[in-house]
This record gives sequence, structure tokens and C-alpha cells, in this order.
Amino acid sequence: MSQVAETPTSPERPSAPARDGDHTAYDGLRLRQVTKEFAGGFTAVRSLDLDVPRGSFFALLGPSGCGKTTTLRMVAGLETPTSGTITLAGQDITYAKPYRRPVNTVFQSYALFPHLDIFENVAFGLRRRKEKDVDRRVREMLELVELSSQARKRPAQLSGGQQQRVALARALINQPEVLLLDEPLGALDLKLRRSMQIEVKRIQMEVGRTFVHVTHDQEEAMTMADTVAVMNGGVIEQMGAPAELYENPRSTFVANFLGQSNLIEGRVVQRAADVTSVDMHGIAVSVPTPRVHTDSDAGWVGIRPEKVLIGPPGEELDAPGNTIPGGVVSDVSFVGVSTQYLVRMPWGQELQVFSQNTGRTRMFSQGEQVELSWRPEYAFLLDRSQDAAAGAAERVGG
Repeated sequence: MSQVAETPTSPERPSAPARDGDHTAYDGLRLRQVTKEFAGGFTAVRSLDLDVPRGSFFALLGPSGCGKTTTLRMVAGLETPTSGTITLAGQDITYAKPYRRPVNTVFQSYALFPHLDIFENVAFGLRRRKEKDVDRRVREMLELVELSSQARKRPAQLSGGQQQRVALARALINQPEVLLLDEPLGALDLKLRRSMQIEVKRIQMEVGRTFVHVTHDQEEAMTMADTVAVMNGGVIEQMGAPAELYENPRSTFVANFLGQSNLIEGRVVQRAADVTSVDMHGIAVSVPTPRVHTDSDAGWVGIRPEKVLIGPPGEELDAPGNTIPGGVVSDVSFVGVSTQYLVRMPWGQELQVFSQNTGRTRMFSQGEQVELSWRPEYAFLLDRSQDAAAGAAERVGG
């Protein structure tokens, strides 16, 4: 089944009182110093602190093995933390059995009952608990997920996207405080997955419940969530609104895992309150000081490929401030909405440039000399001690 509340698997311990006064005052989901260690010395989650506001759509994003699924399973009660506390709506649920938590989970596998029609799949939990007004509540839930006309069909007669909506309806009809989504769209093809991203977000906004979504797909997390926490190695690398994480990453892992980034060696020559000046292979560039995330003078100048403009030598580009001469086009890929270039720079590095095919600029050919330019406000500076390739190999989706 898709409802963890009906699958008791963890040992019950007496509920502990909240350890500090702020637990009882917070009406969302709160994790404090949560650690999960497995046999053999593997630590999946390390001293995790996390607040998920009530009614929000929250995504835990990261590659396989980063700790995101283990975190979700601890909230669901399918794993017991080695240490730390989990509270929900002011109540300590750290050691509560799964079926005693106001939490439901939707899995990638749907786990619908094949012998029951859609109406009875959604009604199953209510009938099992002998609740009242089952038919009305099921009809309302099927209307929410836009499956009223499919009520008497069996799961096998529905598409993958429709089955996923049935799984959502079956979980939401129990009115959980938190709905956990464990890679729920992973089994769908790309086109259906994208339409379901919009659909699940619509449902969340209509019901106003807290959704915690675990995924390794960057596009999925950024499309659906209000807040994204990027996990790596059992800790949260960075958390914030999708646009904030993408535009102003604070580590090379986030810069590479969320989209693609050009990371170029640079050295700070002057710091001011608003602008930091950087020498980048003999070229003076500027970075807004709020987007500088290192105390060291040695850094990585970061710029997203779509923020880079490309033009012939000497042409004035509409990006005053940081102009990088001496490039040679080494590869050209036409992908419809944009043309993607690799440009080899004088210091030997190839930079990525994604140029929108608006028709205003001509395409460049392999071997042509070009200049690159970007507006200083789009750049960021990261610590040189971090691996410039961190996160790139794990990237999927967008």
C-alpha cells in the first residue's frame, strides 16, 4: 500500500517530551540533530536540522546515497534515528509507530489493489477504520485529482499518471498532517512526468497540506517545491527557494548539481561592501559581494552558461562589465530553443555558452574566434578548496 500508517515496522518507545521550548511552538515538521547510522559504520544522515513549514511544498534533493530517502523514512517511522528528535505539529514522534503518526507516503510503485476499482482503492483506509460519510469523501477526492469519470475502472485500465493520482487521492483522503512523496514520478516517461509535476503542485495548493518530496531530479524539485534542500553525504549543502539556489549557489556541488556552471580559477584582488574584484587569468572581473562565498583569496568564478553572451571579436555585447576575449569555438550543438557552444579560452579551459535562438544573433561555426561577456551581477565566487567537478557526475533531469 501507499500508506505507511498501516505498516508498523519500527519499535515503539515512550514518546519523549520536546527537549527545548521551541518544539511545542512550531506547528510544522521539525528535525533536530537527527543522525542515522547503519551497521558497518555507515552514517546516512549526520546531525540534520530541518524545519518544514506547515502547508509548504518541500523537496529533499540529492543523488543516490545522499541521505534523502533515509530522512523521509525516519519521518515516516520506517527507520528509527540513532540520535536526535523529530516533532510534528509540536508533538514528538521520534519513536512513534508508523500507524500512530499523522503521516502518509506515496511511493513510486503506486501499490494499488488490482482487484478493487478506483473508488474502492481510495475508500479502503476509511472503510477499514469504519469512518462515516465515506462515499462523499471519496467523490470529493476523485474530483480533486480529476478522476471522477474513472471511478469504476480497475487500476490496470488506467495510465501511469492516472494511477499515481489514485495513489495521491488514497493518501490524502486520510487528511495527513504531512504527505511524503518518495520519488513518486520516477516510473513515468518524460512527457507525462512533466505534466504530473504541475498536477501534483496544483493538488498540494488546493488541499494546503505539507508535502515533503524526495527526488534526485533537479528539474522536478525546482518545478514543484517552494523550498529545496540539496543533500550530499548526509548533510544539507544549501537550502532555499529554487531560484535562490540556482542563481546563487554556495558550493561547487550545488552549482554543478543544479544545472550546469562554468567554474574558472580566480584570485580576489579587492573586497568592498558591494563588489569584489577578481583577477581571472589576467582578466579583471567583478562579483557582487553578497554572491562571494569564500573567505580565501583563491576562488572559482562561477557563471551559468545561459548567462554568457557570445559575439565576434570587438563587437559590443549587451553585457557590460565582464568581457573575456580570445575564445575559439570548439564545438556547436543545435538543440532547438538554443545553440550550445563550447569555447576554448586562452588558458586552455572550455567554457559552455547556451545562446537562445531568438534570430537576433547569427550562429557561430567551429573554429571561429569569439569574445564572451556576462553581466557582473550574474557571477558568483566559490571556495577554491572545493572540487570544481563536485556534483556534475550525479546530475540528472534538467
